[in-house]
Amino acid sequence: MPFQGLPPAVRERRSAVAGAPLYCDAQEFGLEGDGVTNDQPALAALVDRLGDGYVADGRARIIYCPPGIYSIRDAGTIWRSGVSLIGAGPGATRFLLSNEGNRAEPTPLAFWTTVQHGADRDRHIADCTFADFEIDGSGVAMAEYSYLAKGLGLQYVVRGQFRNLYIHHTAATGLGCDFLQDSVIDSVVVVGCGRLDDGEEMGGAGIGVGIGGWGDIERLTIANCTTVGNGTNGIFLELQKDTWVPPRGYRIIGCHSQGNRFGISDWGADGLIVTACTMIGNLEAGFDVSAEGTSGVAGRGGLVTDCVIDGNIRDGVSVGNTPGPYTVRGNRITDNGAYGFHQHNLSHGTGFRGPAGEVVIEGNDFWGNGLDAIRVDQPMSDAMIVDNRIRNNGRQCAGAAEGGGESVRYSDRYVVDRRADWPHDGHRGKVLRVGERIAVVAANTGTELTLAPVRPGANSAWSGDTPSPGTRYELPAAPTTRAGITVNAAVDQATVRGNRIWDNHEVRTQSHGLWITDRGSCVGCRVEDNDLGGNAEAATRLDTPPVGGRWDRNHVDQDWS
Repeated sequence: MPFQGLPPAVRERRSAVAGAPLYCDAQEFGLEGDGVTNDQPALAALVDRLGDGYVADGRARIIYCPPGIYSIRDAGTIWRSGVSLIGAGPGATRFLLSNEGNRAEPTPLAFWTTVQHGADRDRHIADCTFADFEIDGSGVAMAEYSYLAKGLGLQYVVRGQFRNLYIHHTAATGLGCDFLQDSVIDSVVVVGCGRLDDGEEMGGAGIGVGIGGWGDIERLTIANCTTVGNGTNGIFLELQKDTWVPPRGYRIIGCHSQGNRFGISDWGADGLIVTACTMIGNLEAGFDVSAEGTSGVAGRGGLVTDCVIDGNIRDGVSVGNTPGPYTVRGNRITDNGAYGFHQHNLSHGTGFRGPAGEVVIEGNDFWGNGLDAIRVDQPMSDAMIVDNRIRNNGRQCAGAAEGGGESVRYSDRYVVDRRADWPHDGHRGKVLRVGERIAVVAANTGTELTLAPVRPGANSAWSGDTPSPGTRYELPAAPTTRAGITVNAAVDQATVRGNRIWDNHEVRTQSHGLWITDRGSCVGCRVEDNDLGGNAEAATRLDTPPVGGRWDRNHVDQDWS
């Protein structure tokens, strides 16, 4: 009788079936770990053998791989319920993926998917742990990008554990597992994955989790992970179908994302919690909420708290295409190339384009951002912008510049003009043009521009070849108005209260405390108890006067005289 059909009392006492031991040393079951032998066939046979045992007696099995290099060539292993893969630690136990004998095969270490294997709620896998080993995906090459060329690619997993893994240089996402219920991803380091993704393909992330397959609640914690230099996101959640309900139950805690296209992204969850994370030096944004995902549905109801979001090439926090609400509270949002917080809609795609409701921006520190600290380019209703400290932004203050000739030299990531005298970081975030080529300025000194890589992990910053010495360059002028808070869309019934907005540098670059542009409006808003004194030009600039609401007890420069 199958295990599932036995009474509970019998199931608890049943011993392991013969031929399927509970613990296996892989090298005693046909795997060599010598870096030469193709260990994939032996691994697949052992997984099937132990998976059959789990079906028969309900007792989970462990495959232990001692230190060694285990070559996995030309095929992935279809995984089974109740089978765990444990190594001796990253660097000691290494799985080396390659497909030189079958370039059409993406060759993940382990996979179980809907498209290939019929995975769904009723055909899920359960009770699997992957821990203490390394996956090196650098040996996989393909004529065309495949989102299946992952390190681990499992779908519909119950009680999955992914711990202490080092995954690097896979062609697509490193750890790309979808529909994880009652699962944990902990202490996983993912570096340089998505290396074949040109930025326009699916996947290509460090840790990517598709969501929605289990319904409106999916319980997953991602904790203490590090993602560096991955092709799209460091960590992201992506709703897989636009007809599915955005699920609750996800937490991202204590993670570090650096040098990816996006640091951490919410592309379709409801109530995602992101806390105590660092999102640093990413090329598009540190934290992103948008409809970039495959379903075209943005996250909503999430909370971003107690994070450091610093030095991203464009925006610190980018929120768009969301109906709201969303809460950004108690974070340091600093030194980003463009905006600290940017509320906007994508110019492409089919995402939500109405007003974002009940967005809360509370108790954050904004300083040193290239343009406005908070920029609203999407209509909003019932927003709360309260108790933030906003200072010394608008660092992208340098005027237009051009040069060429014997004083100008180029390298893959730098431009030097010995005749220049640029303000420190005054060009940060600008697009540099040299003929038909472009690059983005990450930082600058008086005579040197540091350029951001053209994509994560790239050696070059240029859209084409590196320019020849002396070639003429052009840098655009900075915007003349760079405010602490800029309203450039219709904002209704907002509360802007208790913010301190100023510039205390000797040369001030934050022009205004609050700016309502000619495209913006402030209707029925409560703007109270803000201290707007000490900006470069004026406390406020109201190209569109506010209508209705309350405007009271706001302090300006004259209050200090």
